[in-house]
Amino acid sequence: MRIPASSSLCPVLVCLCFIQRCCGASHHVAAKVPTAKNQTKLPNDEKEVHHRPKRGWIWNQFFVLEEHMGPDAQYVGKLHSNSDKGDGSVRYILSGEGAGTIFIIDEVTGDIHATKSLDRERKSHYVLHAQALDRNTEDALEPKSEFIIKVQDINDNAPKFPDGPFVADVPEMSEVGTSVLQVTATDADDPTYGNSAKVVYSILQGQPYFSVDPKTGIIRTALANMDREAREHYSVVIQAKDMAGQVGGLSGSTTVNITLTDVNDNPPKFPQKNYELYVVESAQVGKPVGKIKANDEDIGINADIKYSIINSEGANTFSISTDRDTREGIISLKKPLDYERKKTYTLHIEGTNTHVDPRFSYLGAFKDTATLKISVGDVDEAPVFSMDYYIMDVYENSPSGTEVGTVTARDPDSNNSPVRYFMEESEEEQLFSINESSGVIRTTRPLDREDRPWLNVTVMAAEVGNPSLVSSVVVTVQVLDVNDNPPEVPSDEEVIVCESSRPGQVIQTVTAVDKDDFANGQRFSFALPEHSAANPNFTLKDNQDSSASIIARRRRFNHLTQELYELPIVVWDGGEPSLTGTSTLTLRVCPCQRHGRTRVCQSQAFLTSAGLSTGALIAILLCIVILLAIVVLFITLRRSKKEPLIISEEDIRENVVTYDDEGGGEEDTEAFDIIALRNPAAAEELKFRRDVRPDARPQSTAPARHSSASPSVDQEDVHEFIRHKLVEADLDTSGPPYDSLQTYAFEGQGSPAGTISPLDSFGTQSEQDYNYLDDWGPEFQKLAEIYGDADSDVTTSN
Repeated sequence: MRIPASSSLCPVLVCLCFIQRCCGASHHVAAKVPTAKNQTKLPNDEKEVHHRPKRGWIWNQFFVLEEHMGPDAQYVGKLHSNSDKGDGSVRYILSGEGAGTIFIIDEVTGDIHATKSLDRERKSHYVLHAQALDRNTEDALEPKSEFIIKVQDINDNAPKFPDGPFVADVPEMSEVGTSVLQVTATDADDPTYGNSAKVVYSILQGQPYFSVDPKTGIIRTALANMDREAREHYSVVIQAKDMAGQVGGLSGSTTVNITLTDVNDNPPKFPQKNYELYVVESAQVGKPVGKIKANDEDIGINADIKYSIINSEGANTFSISTDRDTREGIISLKKPLDYERKKTYTLHIEGTNTHVDPRFSYLGAFKDTATLKISVGDVDEAPVFSMDYYIMDVYENSPSGTEVGTVTARDPDSNNSPVRYFMEESEEEQLFSINESSGVIRTTRPLDREDRPWLNVTVMAAEVGNPSLVSSVVVTVQVLDVNDNPPEVPSDEEVIVCESSRPGQVIQTVTAVDKDDFANGQRFSFALPEHSAANPNFTLKDNQDSSASIIARRRRFNHLTQELYELPIVVWDGGEPSLTGTSTLTLRVCPCQRHGRTRVCQSQAFLTSAGLSTGALIAILLCIVILLAIVVLFITLRRSKKEPLIISEEDIRENVVTYDDEGGGEEDTEAFDIIALRNPAAAEELKFRRDVRPDARPQSTAPARHSSASPSVDQEDVHEFIRHKLVEADLDTSGPPYDSLQTYAFEGQGSPAGTISPLDSFGTQSEQDYNYLDDWGPEFQKLAEIYGDADSDVTTSN
């Protein structure tokens, strides 16, 4: 960045350049080691040995001022080697950042100059390498050495507020010194060199309300009791100046917009103390009739107001609520108004803040009161009936024109106009008429309580002079009962008479019904008609509890002889006058069975209730029997079915007997013994049970043998052999007390061929001649071929 031309900066730059020129040799030239030769004299006048001196070729830093504005290149420093005698034989080379473009070097003298103006904020230092060469041989006289050229800072950057402008708020009525906001300015200059980046804050605009800390930049209130209602917004300008605020320093500024937030420091106030309101007496209950509002200079919740009526005269007739949006008090009607009864009302209304800040309680109560006078306006009202509803009664069957009752209405207005009565046109109103002057209601026809015991009619009343003002009332008429319906016995269900009924046995208990009400129809008496008093089959007994019992007078009813009987019963009620009715019951004779207390016909009731005929029932039973027979036959066939030992005649092989038990492996010496198949005689030695280990092994009674059986066994028949084994099994005391299946593979006796099993073969070659098997027939021909081929193979191999 370029500095603005200023006379105050010129002396500083001149001094810096003078100091640099005077001290350049000590700062920018390598430290040299003394070049005096160290000589050592040797005996016998030998030549002196010269020790190579140390040379100073170690470089630290060079400095160059940024923003150089002079016409000539800026001198940076000088490179020098101890090998340089000043005769121009040494050539200096410069490489690295900016070498040849920004920084140039005199190859003979080693002087370094900066050809361009540098900006420290863009690049603060440059790394370069210096080397000294022999100009003639181009040999390196000094190794390549690294050094740094540091750009020295000048105050060329003004402080800035990167986050500005700022917005802040502080509660009104805050104390002096209340912190509002902290602002921070940044300076791009070098903070480690001089005061170029040392910033001091000051306030340019916003006094005397606010102040700023010059070091920290914290903005605070400087004036007590700042009122938001008087002024809400403030614009404060803060300045940041470098060079610690000295003359010649650069500065920057920002704006802070500060808003005073509201606190509840103002009570509500009614604009005036007395109000008037006009309300007509016809106003509807629950509807608003007026509004009142108290003003509060605060905002938000601090301005919320609750209204109330504090005197009983107004609170009994009116109510008040608060509209949250407008903060108005809405006055509503609680009771109907009557101009003729009360013409004015006085309401004392109070408005109170709902959120009170105790810090400002010293300002007084945060509420206000006002008086509201309400005048009731007179209107022409509809007639008013003397009762809200009427209940009347009339006896049924009364003649037309019978008086039912009278309704009364009057004009509530002061002029008391005459009233005219009438009814709405409806079905129920057609049963009555009303006198339009007196309000007397009469019947137009006889009424029947059993048809409609209660009737509702609507009576209207209107002023004669103003028929549009109409009021109405409901009149409920109860039709009273008279004894006009004879009782009767229900005859919907048949009475069952069992064939086994005995004389004197109760067949059925009957009751009566009456359409009249409890007073006239719930006390009944029963009897048989006079012409049926000598009924030979049944009689009737009055139980004196509004019920009667039908009793059999003979035994042995038979439904085949006569199935149905009719029994007339006379019943009369206890009303005034008493009415009599006759009902005929149908009695059905059938065989009965008892289900609790109910008698039902045995066969007919079952078939009737199931909805099935006798033929359908027989068909169902027959199907069930056939299904049972099929199931039994299937089970029998499964039990009698057996598996053949040999699947087919083509399966010519040894007879292997399969057991459904698993052996114990190779170590199981008690498993199935194949000797019983090889030699029946050997089985004599092993006749003990294999499924249970005996306490003592029985001694063998027969000698072991191989392929040929003993003479005693050979002469036995197979049936005798099996019987003998069965007896042994039955007499075996070491066996468990349950049945066990034993299978014997004895092939019979008397065959000249002996056994054909190879299990008895102890050698590797059989000497048996199997040609005789050809004589046994085609069944053994295949077997002869197999063993013949096997013998020929063995002979050939031997």
